[in-house]
Amino acid sequence: MLRILVTELEKIVCVSLLVAMTVLGFVNIVVRYATDYSFAASEELLTNGFLLLTIFGAAIAARRGEHLAVTLVAEALPALPRRGVFLLSLALSLMLLGLTAWFIWQLLQNQRGTGVRSYALQVPMWYYTAALPLGFALILVRTVEHAVRRMRHDALDSADPPHV
Repeated sequence: MLRILVTELEKIVCVSLLVAMTVLGFVNIVVRYATDYSFAASEELLTNGFLLLTIFGAAIAARRGEHLAVTLVAEALPALPRRGVFLLSLALSLMLLGLTAWFIWQLLQNQRGTGVRSYALQVPMWYYTAALPLGFALILVRTVEHAVRRMRHDALDSADPPHV
């Protein structure tokens, strides 16, 4: 069970968020049309839910190696330079993800320190920010996992004799 939670964390979060956001949006529509009032906090919750859904969805894409990439030049290179371009791209991606996680952690600390509150529900803003460093760290981990699988696959392919 723990293994499934660790390997499928981003999928579990995305499914949970999508279900919760769908129910919240539906409840808001029912309340608005049945009572002529709006559930004002739904916009705040849905916006922050969409942000989390995007971050954890990006972790799914990173795990599958499905992020957008411009590979025209890299694919035209011989194997060794192509591997070098891949490793450079990987290093820059990991640096960007690490810095993003660190800056979001700083934002979280700032929000906790200043006590800033959300506009509709008046809850501390850091409640919404708390999962973001985890999300970016998870993208980083999934990027490394994909890179390791790809390098193993490429190493196996280069060890195979050419088919005639």
